[in-house]
Amino acid sequence: MQDISQHIVERLRALRRAEGWSLDRTAQATGVSKAMLGQIERGESSPTVATLWKIASGFRVPFSSLFEPTLVEGGEAATVASRQVVTGGAGGGDAAGMTALPLFAFDPALGFELLVVTLAAGASSASAPHAPGVVEHLVVVEGELEVAVDGAWRRLAVGEGLRFAADRPHAYRNPGAGAARFHDVVHYPGGPGVAPARAGEDSASGR
Repeated sequence: MQDISQHIVERLRALRRAEGWSLDRTAQATGVSKAMLGQIERGESSPTVATLWKIASGFRVPFSSLFEPTLVEGGEAATVASRQVVTGGAGGGDAAGMTALPLFAFDPALGFELLVVTLAAGASSASAPHAPGVVEHLVVVEGELEVAVDGAWRRLAVGEGLRFAADRPHAYRNPGAGAARFHDVVHYPGGPGVAPARAGEDSASGR
């Protein structure tokens, strides 16, 4: 977790420098408070999955790029070099009991990343809209998962999947007694997920 936290710190600072954004401007764009952003940059707080999604959406960058390097093209086959997990918060807050692991980090040539997301029994996570154009493709590999898009809930069993526009409010919850695990292909069509938001754009939302 030490390496993950340090990468997040460096990445957040680099994104702010590239945009020339103050903490106030970053808070406005991401929906994450100025105090929390400062704690993250000083290494005093480990952000949850929900907070990372807000930051990624605010800067219009792929989620996995915040804590793993972008996938480098290396021929016809690629293997996972590192398996870094970001955990949700504890104590019943948003995204408590959730973990996210990048099976494949963002690939700029293909425009997607593949995450493995796990929800503990009874856990849930609400998500504000991601950056415009982002689409998620979910496939449940363990347990049961309930997904809401625009407030309408749908239950998925093992082997079932769902594709939806993630630039609208959505949420996940685990109704079962055991862990629920799903693969999440996040697609950034046309590259909007890789270009930082420009000053003045309204991008203040995220998971």
